[in-house]
Amino acid sequence: MKRRKAAPAEDRKKDMHVRILVLSDTHIPKTADDLPQAVYDEIAKADIILHAGDLTEKSLYEKLVSSKKRVNAVCGNMDSPALRATLPQKEVVEVGPFKIGLIHGYGAPAELLATVRKEFGKVDAIVFGHSHKATNTVTEGVLFFNPGSPTDKFFAPFHSVGILEVTCRGIAGQIIQLEEKKAP
Repeated sequence: MKRRKAAPAEDRKKDMHVRILVLSDTHIPKTADDLPQAVYDEIAKADIILHAGDLTEKSLYEKLVSSKKRVNAVCGNMDSPALRATLPQKEVVEVGPFKIGLIHGYGAPAELLATVRKEFGKVDAIVFGHSHKATNTVTEGVLFFNPGSPTDKFFAPFHSVGILEVTCRGIAGQIIQLEEKKAP
């Protein structure tokens, strides 16, 4: 049986493609008993899961970890003491040559981008939550990405999650609006 030679490291970098599911403000079990099935469908397709805080209870975090995907999560202002003891307030996640700042965020929604920006030095993207409002914008070369909330639209017009696609060319974000289940 012939084996193909492994590609040199620089060729593997050219072929890099990492799909990241981004969640925030899930508030389980306060706003919903569980995540919508569409989120579990996205988990199955993801290489990494990022959660930008306000999981609320540790059970959801444990469920995400049991998916056998790489999970990076930070705590938010609504998280239980058990989660606050487990998760950092912020971290820098490395994906290939790229650095992603991960934080929940705090303060007034109108100042949220400036607030989270000052928390990180040189990063390629900042993933945050707190406002429940989906954001996918590049400012001064940094991608600011808030997936919104899949379970709570108190401050937003729709439920959503986010996808980051990381390739050798960079990081691109996509907001996925979740369909509402209609009552029978």
